Amino acid sequence: MLEVWLGTFPFAGGVTELAQMAEADGWDGLALTDSQNLAGDVFAALCLAGHATTTLKLATGATNPSTRHPAVVASAIATVQVESGGRAVLGIARGDSALAYLGRPPTPLAEFRHGLEHIQAYLRGQAVDLDGYASRMDWVARNGQPKVPMAVAATGPKVIELAARVAERVTFSLGAMPERLRWAIELARSVSPGVSCGAYVNAVAHPDVNMARELVRGRLGVYARFSSMHDNALRSLQPEDQAVMTRLAERYDMNAHATAGARHESALDDDFVDRFGIVGPSDHVAERLRELAALGLDHVIIVGHGRDVAPAVLAESSRRFGREVLPQLR
Repeated sequence: MLEVWLGTFPFAGGVTELAQMAEADGWDGLALTDSQNLAGDVFAALCLAGHATTTLKLATGATNPSTRHPAVVASAIATVQVESGGRAVLGIARGDSALAYLGRPPTPLAEFRHGLEHIQAYLRGQAVDLDGYASRMDWVARNGQPKVPMAVAATGPKVIELAARVAERVTFSLGAMPERLRWAIELARSVSPGVSCGAYVNAVAHPDVNMARELVRGRLGVYARFSSMHDNALRSLQPEDQAVMTRLAERYDMNAHATAGARHESALDDDFVDRFGIVGPSDHVAERLRELAALGLDHVIIVGHGRDVAPAVLAESSRRFGREVLPQLR
């Protein structure tokens, strides 16, 4: 069965209510973005969410091994695993806004690979060689919980292949375009046939498709931009979509990252939003998600609204997904 997660930001002061809402509305999991300059601390938020819920799975969506040392990442997510009774997933990526707001680029690929390998070793209770020093976390091996699964967010072929080799899960940032996701799934499973494959999907269910498009644009721009950051990912698009990505990158305003009304939204025409994302009435959204599941995806993280969305709007969207979309997927 397709796992459907709600992806949003860890709103300090409102995490308990957010987690309880997600569980009540029937989401399988809650994935919270790690971007310290834009929202509250993700690991503190996940621990609070764990205590406020009983079945909801909890993930970073996603953290990175640069703003936090791999040992800190492993210790933090292992704490979430204990506090939630085994419901944690470590979503991890090379870093975007978390690093950009420190004036730094995404983690270099070689450094990212070492970070993933070190985190996995810590989570398995193994020693990590840090310049000749054997570093380990004995408490993680003794905590009585299963190992936290790692889910790597990936766009280009090099990171997809790395994720399939190192992690239990790979979550593609390629939009909702079936041809791109089919390629990514085939690549990941050619490396590791048993790897769990999922996707970040920009989706808003709303009876007014124009309203759905407006609500999704702020967050859709974030995930579309990932495909403009690497030549291999850009080449996987059709020429008309490559042109959209190029315009988006040229206009992208990091100060308005993941918010509605940013100047770079003008690059995202309606046709592109409809292809890259999933918007419109609930039946249409459910049908598109079923098509993606049929490709071989077993989890999706729905990243619909921007970080500036009003709580009431997010709650309405969550209820609509829970009452009208999720039942059609189960």
